[in-house]
Amino acid sequence: MSTIDISKNHTLSHEDARNKAEELARSMEQKIGIVWKWEGDSIAFNAPGGVAKGTKGHVEVTEKTVRVTVDLPLMLRVMKGTIEGKIHEKLDVLT
Repeated sequence: MSTIDISKNHTLSHEDARNKAEELARSMEQKIGIVWKWEGDSIAFNAPGGVAKGTKGHVEVTEKTVRVTVDLPLMLRVMKGTIEGKIHEKLDVLT
């Protein structure tokens, strides 16, 4: 597995940051078919099928940061840079 690990500071309230993280998870559920659930202040997700099959990770929300970790399967390793860029774009919009 190849891992992406990105942290971004935010100025949102903890509740607003959680809501934004959930919006992102719902969007990704519709777009690429991830399955997700809250585990405390983290969203755990995985992609059981589709274009992102085998991808898994977490979105951790704290009072001041959002941290995204993604484990990419072998087939998606070549797209690591592109995927990192998309995560940065989404976090910039959300924070």
